[in-house]
Amino acid sequence: MNLDRIIAVSNNKTVYRDGDSCIKVFDSDYSKADILNEALNQARIEETGIVIPKIRAVTMVDGKWAIVSDYIKGKTLDRLMAENPEKKDEYLALLVDLQMSVHAHTCPLLSKLKDKMNRKISQADLDATTRYDLHTRLEGMPKHNKVCHGDFRPSNVIISEDGTPYIIDWSHVTQGNASADVARTYLLFRLAGDMDGANTYLDLFCKKSDTARQYVEKWMPIVAASQSVKGNEKERQFLLSWVDVVDYE
Repeated sequence: MNLDRIIAVSNNKTVYRDGDSCIKVFDSDYSKADILNEALNQARIEETGIVIPKIRAVTMVDGKWAIVSDYIKGKTLDRLMAENPEKKDEYLALLVDLQMSVHAHTCPLLSKLKDKMNRKISQADLDATTRYDLHTRLEGMPKHNKVCHGDFRPSNVIISEDGTPYIIDWSHVTQGNASADVARTYLLFRLAGDMDGANTYLDLFCKKSDTARQYVEKWMPIVAASQSVKGNEKERQFLLSWVDVVDYE
């Protein structure tokens, strides 16, 4: 296994290319349970028929756990947006179409989004009254069982050389309400400072899916609170600024 070519580096993991294989190597202190769960989730998503890189192995590399999957030769949507800014709306429309195609699937063995969010809200740096209000709002939201990617953004879509879109990074996948997944993507655009992209994306999703924007917005405080328990201090403060539950009935 050749680890000479690094293609991505993020918190606690490094991704390498070795021929037609992609090797994600986790830091030695990364949770084994989380790594095996990520591989299991990706394998379950493979079985749904969603177009993703297929897992080839879960192995050890120099004493560190690694997930080996297909290497997809192509460009991510965020790179294409940067290279072709005049086509940004077209790429955002594709992003929405792909996300909706994910939401069209079910996968009953995935963890439930509501359960995960309830745990995260309990851990959030918020007072007890606010946490209670958020838990109450979450419990009042409609219960769905759609596949929710959990980190759906342009950098997690690769357009292969033959034009086929592949969706990557399934470590946060759950089953639940699609609008919660959309609220997460909207906040990711906002975190990146792309206000125009965030609004265009949300408008496109609401139009294509016939979903009221107000309905997605009801998820914003819940999603922001649940996401605030990770990331750096700047991200936490931004997300916590979205937690305002005074307005709900």
